[in-house]
Amino acid sequence: MRRPIQVDGRQLWTLFDTGARNTYVLASALSGLTVVPLKVPRKASLGGKVHAIDRACFLEAVVEGKPVEGDAVVIDEIGLDEEGRAIEVLFGALLMQKWGIKVCPETESLDLTHYPKEFVEFMELRGG
Repeated sequence: MRRPIQVDGRQLWTLFDTGARNTYVLASALSGLTVVPLKVPRKASLGGKVHAIDRACFLEAVVEGKPVEGDAVVIDEIGLDEEGRAIEVLFGALLMQKWGIKVCPETESLDLTHYPKEFVEFMELRGG
């Protein structure tokens, strides 16, 4: 599923990919994002290639009118979509799960009905 998302006032062409665990952002799309070097670089296989990963960023975006944020890996190349357009962000399963985003391939849409209104991290139990 491909959609533009808004990042720092810009539209970035995004692939929502339930088969990818992590979220990736093109190095050329980092303007306005907080980027940090990784102390221990690693490799990631994506699009049939092995990529050297040495930076991460904090992605703050708007997906279909809803604010989302989370960690992303900086990568030099993600690939092209079926129409030859460069994918700037690959939105992975972990971030989709965090924000209740589901991909609906039959309607080529995103389902945000499970978008969290608040995060409940723990609940205090009283009584015995």
